[in-house]
Amino acid sequence: MIKIAAFPKCWINDISEGKISLFKWIELAAELDCDGLELYSEFLESHEPAYISRVKKSIEKANYEMPMMCYSPDFTKPDKSERQKEIQKQIDIIRVTAELGGQFCRTLSGQARPEITLEQGIDWVTDCIEQCIPAAEECGIKIVMENHYKDGYWKYREFALKEEVFSTIINRIDSPVFGVQYDPSNSLVAGDDYLEVLDKVISRVYTMHASDRHLLPNKSIEELRESDGTLGYPEYLVHGVIGQGEIDYDEIFTRLKKHGYSSWVSIEDGVNGLEEMQQSLSYLQNLRKKYFSE
Repeated sequence: MIKIAAFPKCWINDISEGKISLFKWIELAAELDCDGLELYSEFLESHEPAYISRVKKSIEKANYEMPMMCYSPDFTKPDKSERQKEIQKQIDIIRVTAELGGQFCRTLSGQARPEITLEQGIDWVTDCIEQCIPAAEECGIKIVMENHYKDGYWKYREFALKEEVFSTIINRIDSPVFGVQYDPSNSLVAGDDYLEVLDKVISRVYTMHASDRHLLPNKSIEELRESDGTLGYPEYLVHGVIGQGEIDYDEIFTRLKKHGYSSWVSIEDGVNGLEEMQQSLSYLQNLRKKYFSE
């Protein structure tokens, strides 16, 4: 049976910048009837053991698990010493994830800096992730690379935005503690077919983000497509309640069921508040019952 976690898309900046306390979010999330709360590394005020213990106890008090930590390393920095710092930060957050009782820690490729060649970037990212694997093995954590568009604090989009680059990196790293966090919405904004992306990586999928986007009236996907084939985050393609947008979740869950998926799905929604997140949660719970109740 899959489990459903909530991720506070609507308050990601406010929590990261200290405008809303992480503990306040945990308190608000107690109104939801899901199985866990996914965290973003920037939510944490400290990595000190006492603070991490307090966060863990707050999540447990709300009767939730903390399955995964979202982290955004930048492994495409041209300076090798800077990449080593990024590796160490990823390792640190892997250890924090374990201290919180988590199972998965997200990784990314880094920024698509214009001066970096494709070959350079792929080599750097592969090397950096492989250097993090021993720490993941030691901590009992799985590293999951997300097909991502852009961290909110970055200047450039994701280096491995396009499926061809993402798959090349994934296929170079052979370890049972390394896999994929699949996000169909990010495939959409990358200009890729999200179902084709899933079919190519499904054997490596350890976790999934569930988000959805819908077009505003009188707009089409094709007119939003940029010269490189991507869509980006245009104002006409907006986040919304899961199941009410462009993503066919019935088709996704059909594939997950066929492949025997039994891990976490995190709701990356709620940009308009907790009520919409509850609608998304109810939708996913119904899908879970439909496809995974046996």
